[in-house]
Amino acid sequence: MKALRTDGTAGLFVDEIAEPTPPPGHVKVRVLRAGICGTDLHIHKWDSWAAANVKPGITVGHEFTGEIVELGEGVKGLEVGNLMSAEGHIVCGQCRNCRAGRRHLCIQTSNLGVGQDGGFAEHVVVPAENVWVHQGKSLSNTTDDELDVFGIYDPLGNAVHTALKFPLVGEDVVITGAGPIGLMAAAVVRMVGARHILLTDIAEPRLELARSMGFTAVNPRETSIRDVQSEFAMREGFDVALEMSGSPTALPELVRNMNAGGRIALLGLPASEISIDWGLVVGRMLTIQGIYGREMFETWYAMTQLIASGLDVTPVISHRFDFDDWQEAFDTASSGAASKVILRFAR
Repeated sequence: MKALRTDGTAGLFVDEIAEPTPPPGHVKVRVLRAGICGTDLHIHKWDSWAAANVKPGITVGHEFTGEIVELGEGVKGLEVGNLMSAEGHIVCGQCRNCRAGRRHLCIQTSNLGVGQDGGFAEHVVVPAENVWVHQGKSLSNTTDDELDVFGIYDPLGNAVHTALKFPLVGEDVVITGAGPIGLMAAAVVRMVGARHILLTDIAEPRLELARSMGFTAVNPRETSIRDVQSEFAMREGFDVALEMSGSPTALPELVRNMNAGGRIALLGLPASEISIDWGLVVGRMLTIQGIYGREMFETWYAMTQLIASGLDVTPVISHRFDFDDWQEAFDTASSGAASKVILRFAR
């Protein structure tokens, strides 16, 4: 089968490898769709993060959906033909957090497409406990657009986990970073019932996409968060902030523009240390909460119900490519002009 792999140097390559056989407790999946993530771009470049975290010689990719085609010994509750997405964090099951039901905080987490073979291949093997079945869905009753969305349930889960960390009904919300996860989070925030929603980004294509989805979006280098508060006729600061960019300037700016008692959820990973005014954090009793991955599997239930209730994240998908055109897909994803890029493997 074809698989997109890394050998520990810059540049990915397609290799012909043997189809995997599912060991006990695992399933074999025929991949249908996969999303390109920023992590995949780091691996493609083989930057310092990739060199420190990625196992050379593996198949990359952790955002995907597919059809179960084979069950390993002992697998129960799943069937051949199930349409599924995969939780990409594989946990130990034995550490304190795992045993307490907080599996997303497992200290021995291994990641599909980072520490072991992932989903940029015609087939992939995953633990049965990491499978999320799309109930009532099969290839015969699922549209291409639905498959595309199923292929990005992993980042959608990040967006939902972050957006729902704090109460939102009637609140004023600012989101720094209008990439795919930031835009999906904004859609969740709007659906749940926030009052004012502001997105910021320095990339004009992302701002244009956010505006096309009906959001107020500004470049913070040109328009300050405080200026937009005046436009919204807000008398106090923002109640909730979602930091999705990892920009070293984003968090300090949020701290300066939060209402007393405001809450900030951080998903973006900064590349350098950040200095903030802790006097403001203390004096305004701000809450700063780090977010990692998805709660397993509470977030999956939440995002599935949001989709069933009408949440539409298809505008976030800007480009679709056949798997054979993966290099063009990666070039597009790296260009700054794209939002979420999808690889289509099969139907």
